[in-house]
Amino acid sequence: MADHTPTLGFLLHDVARLLRKRFEQNARGSGLTRSQWQVLAYLERNQGIHQGGLADLLDVEPITLTRIVDKLEALGLLERFPHPSDRRVRLLRLTPAAHDKLIQMHRLGETTRAEALAGLSEADQRQLLATLQTLKTNLADALEGPAMKRASNG
Repeated sequence: MADHTPTLGFLLHDVARLLRKRFEQNARGSGLTRSQWQVLAYLERNQGIHQGGLADLLDVEPITLTRIVDKLEALGLLERFPHPSDRRVRLLRLTPAAHDKLIQMHRLGETTRAEALAGLSEADQRQLLATLQTLKTNLADALEGPAMKRASNG
C-alpha cells in the first residue's frame, strides 16, 4: 500500500499556493494584482535595481515583468530612470505614491500570516521560520555548488 504522507516539496508547494490565494482574497478591492504587489514588495527591498535583475529575483520572464512594470508605472507607483553608464538599461524605483500602497500591502500580509500561523506559539513560529531559512540556505548552496565545482575543474 502506498504511503500518502505529504512530502516536503508537495507540502511546501501547497502551503505557498494557499498563502498566495489567501493573500489574493484579502487584497481583493485593493486595485492591484498579486503579481503587482509582489513587484512592489521586491522593489521596496531593491530600489534602483534594473528590470532584468528584478525579473531574476522574481523568477519571471523579462517580458512578463515588463507588462507588470508598465501597469505600475501607469498607476504612478514606480518609475524607470536611466542607468548612469549604460543607456540601454533602465533602473526602477518606487514613487512616493507607492508608500500608501505598501502600507496597505504590509497590513494585508500581516493578516494573511496571522491566519496561516494561527494556533502556533511564538516559539514554534520562530522555529518554523528558522527551519525554512535553513532549507533555503541549503538549497541555494546546493544550486551554486555543482556549477562552482565545474567551473573550477574546467
